[in-house]
Amino acid sequence: MLETASWLRRIIALFIDWFACVGITVLVLGPLGWTGNADSGFITLGIFVIESWIFLSLMGGTFGHLLARLRVTRIDGSRIDPLRALLRSVLVALVIPPLVFRPDGRGLHDMAAGSVVHDLQVAA
Repeated sequence: MLETASWLRRIIALFIDWFACVGITVLVLGPLGWTGNADSGFITLGIFVIESWIFLSLMGGTFGHLLARLRVTRIDGSRIDPLRALLRSVLVALVIPPLVFRPDGRGLHDMAAGSVVHDLQVAA
């Protein structure tokens, strides 16, 4: 099994993804619509799940993962398929699964999807 990436780089990737999704929400709703809309957080969360799913399925990592030089693959190092990517994205959005993890650094979301987050250089 591949060695998991550091928590710091994963958190940096999460912040990059979240701020990108907030930016998209602001573009869609407008600055006033974003601040005055009680549902803007849920819209941002939905955009986050869709962004994560598409990027994981097509490129093996979210926008933030790729900028932080991380990759998400199956445990054996093969590409993560779209169904597993969707499952992982939804579980990350639920917040609790990533906070419950094994000693090897894999959270419940990774265990359920059979995935692992590792350095991009390892997969090359």
